[in-house]
Amino acid sequence: MRLLFDQNLSHRLKDLLKDLFPESLHVRDAGPGASDDWAVWEYAKANFFTIASKDSDFRQLSFAYGQPPKVIWIRRGNCTTTQIVAILRDGHKDIVDFIEDPQGSFSAIV
Repeated sequence: MRLLFDQNLSHRLKDLLKDLFPESLHVRDAGPGASDDWAVWEYAKANFFTIASKDSDFRQLSFAYGQPPKVIWIRRGNCTTTQIVAILRDGHKDIVDFIEDPQGSFSAIV
């Protein structure tokens, strides 16, 4: 499972979740070109990532353009990285099912 963690999420997530999502990256690993939402979208699409973000702009892009890439929108306000890790760990099965579903393009988790 290849998640691309958006800039509004901690870069530490890729290491904290590597047992569940071993090929994941943070956008800062994608290089300086992945600085805006469209660049992140294109990078994820070209490199077969699912975007994980708290940014509702990716929800809009998903509705406008469909997949790929798929988008996981983390609908949680201010919270810690530890809480984000817990959300993604608790939702692992649902995330895997979503990524493997050929029809799904957008998933919101709380």
